Amino acid sequence: MASESTEAPPGDELPPVALTPVSPNKLSLMIIDPSRKKLVSPEPQRIVGVLDECIGRMELVALLPSELTHPESLSVSLGEEAVGSLAEHLRVVKKHRALNVDTEEEERDAATKAVRHSLLNLLRQLRGCPTAGAGLKGAGPITEDRRGVQELVAGLQELRAVVLERLLTTASEERERSRHIQEVSMRHRSNLEVVATLEKEVAAAIKDKDEEISRQNEAIRQLKGSLHQKEKTSEAFVARTQKEAQRQNESDQKTSEGKQTRLQQEANQLRVQLNNLITEHKEAELALRKKKYKLETEIENWIQKYDTDMGEKQTELEEMTVIYEEEKAELRELQEHYAVLELEYSQIMEERRIAQEQREEEEREREVKSHAAVIVQAFWRGHCVRKVMKAKVKSKKAKKGKGKKGK
Repeated sequence: MASESTEAPPGDELPPVALTPVSPNKLSLMIIDPSRKKLVSPEPQRIVGVLDECIGRMELVALLPSELTHPESLSVSLGEEAVGSLAEHLRVVKKHRALNVDTEEEERDAATKAVRHSLLNLLRQLRGCPTAGAGLKGAGPITEDRRGVQELVAGLQELRAVVLERLLTTASEERERSRHIQEVSMRHRSNLEVVATLEKEVAAAIKDKDEEISRQNEAIRQLKGSLHQKEKTSEAFVARTQKEAQRQNESDQKTSEGKQTRLQQEANQLRVQLNNLITEHKEAELALRKKKYKLETEIENWIQKYDTDMGEKQTELEEMTVIYEEEKAELRELQEHYAVLELEYSQIMEERRIAQEQREEEEREREVKSHAAVIVQAFWRGHCVRKVMKAKVKSKKAKKGKGKKGK
């Protein structure tokens, strides 16, 4: 039905075509805008005009109601004849929808043709009415099939935009667009490879750094645990020693002053040992603190070294990118020069081939002429020999005849 609705009746003219450039929001794949903004040849204008005519008719079909609720209001905007055609079309459509599965195929085809002809007649009448679209809006309820027609209109509008863009684009612009897309994709792929390599290097460096920090933290934790264990052991030992000394002191006070003095001396010795142990532990703690500070300093140095190396890598990457662009430009120039040389080489080889063919043709003609000359010469020699032989035979016959006459 859409194909028949695009046919213009006799005497009608196509509406003017609004030639506007394609919107980049609708065609996101467009990279280079067409240089031409208007269609010059009549064939593309007819193509776009047919699409516009089809879109206009489909928009009117999308606005057709399923039933007329207020036909008197449409008479002002559409006219009595158009309203009658609309009512007739809705009646035919309703009759077509009332057909069931058991209906004969001929009757179904006749109903389909009736719907088609009524729609074409209605569209021809609405085409001459400039207020048809505004008058059909709100004329009645719109069914689901009309919503499908609206989707078809949207698809036809997108098709018109694509066809117009393709008609405005020249062959050179199409080739330039393809080359530009390939160049961008190759550059993007190369950048992705470089980024992936750098990410792997950064991940490896971060992993090594985390492992080193984990080892240092584990060593610090073990040293803290050992120090805490030694402190607890020392405190327990001091408490136990004091209790024993106190008990021993009480018992010794009961038994002997000498024994108390001895125990007091032992307690003093134990205190000295305790002080020595505390001093040793403090020295060990100080050494461990120094070692920890040294490790933290080394970690900071490694971090600074990592930052410096990454900066150098980034600088090297930028330099390599510049060198790559220069080599790429040089390669493009060499390719262009090679294309020119290849064209010249092809021309030279073609000229040589033509000259060789001419030489071979001349050689064949010479051989044919030589062979013909040999045949002609042989024929001529045979002719001369036969002529001489005939002359000799005639002379012999003449001599014989004269001899016979003399006798």
